[in-house]
Amino acid sequence: MKKRKLIVAFGSVLLFLSCATNPFTGKQTLALVPNSQILPMAFQQYNQFLGENKVVKGTSEAEMVTRVGQRISKASERWLNANGYAGYLKDYKWEYNLVQDKTVNAWCMPGGKIVFYTGIMPIAQSETGVAAIMGHEVAHALANHGQQRMSAAQIQQVAGVATAVAASGQDEETQQIIGTAFGLGSQLGVMLPFSRSHETEADRIGLQLMAIAGYNPDEAAELWKRMKANSGGQAPPEFLSTHPSNDTRIANLKAWSPAAKAEAKKFGVTTFK
Repeated sequence: MKKRKLIVAFGSVLLFLSCATNPFTGKQTLALVPNSQILPMAFQQYNQFLGENKVVKGTSEAEMVTRVGQRISKASERWLNANGYAGYLKDYKWEYNLVQDKTVNAWCMPGGKIVFYTGIMPIAQSETGVAAIMGHEVAHALANHGQQRMSAAQIQQVAGVATAVAASGQDEETQQIIGTAFGLGSQLGVMLPFSRSHETEADRIGLQLMAIAGYNPDEAAELWKRMKANSGGQAPPEFLSTHPSNDTRIANLKAWSPAAKAEAKKFGVTTFK
């Protein structure tokens, strides 16, 4: 019992001392691992990834990825500066690369390191489609979602230890039942919804960024219609997924598009690509 109390107390202190503010929502977020540690690791991993994969250079698609990335990063800086977060991007080292890979994917590492796979370009279809993807991926980095997920994983580990300590006086079968229940409960009840909330948050932030960059946010819903068609209806049920369902995303993006245009208007952007 004493061990359990110590673990819980230690976890509570970590939570209290390790929080950051999400500039887009104003909410307190987990920050057990500081960006001063995360960003150098991300930059190193990004360079290693580029060294192990075929980077596409000089093509119209590669140039498009860079052009859109630069516009989205500039839009990010404009929004952050206007909302009291000047200097928020001071440690970012933006980089945009297209990689030869049939996988339908794109990602942005902490610190602004971005990769698009060639497999996603036919679904993007246009520069505006690329902007919808870029805005979403950049939003993950700006909202420190990677940092939050690393922090949540650490808390899950501490909670797992506390659960194991609490069950240590039980027989072996009971310990297994408790351990299984904790694993399923923390995954389905905490970690997966946590990931889905990040995806939804990135969708909303991404819409604003693409609109401020001069791209039509209406295209984001159309992009996800194409994503849905490409998946062939093979997505798992939403409660078992790290991502919202395609239908949920499409409905959300349609509903949020007018607000994204209104946000862009604050920056003098009233026409869109």
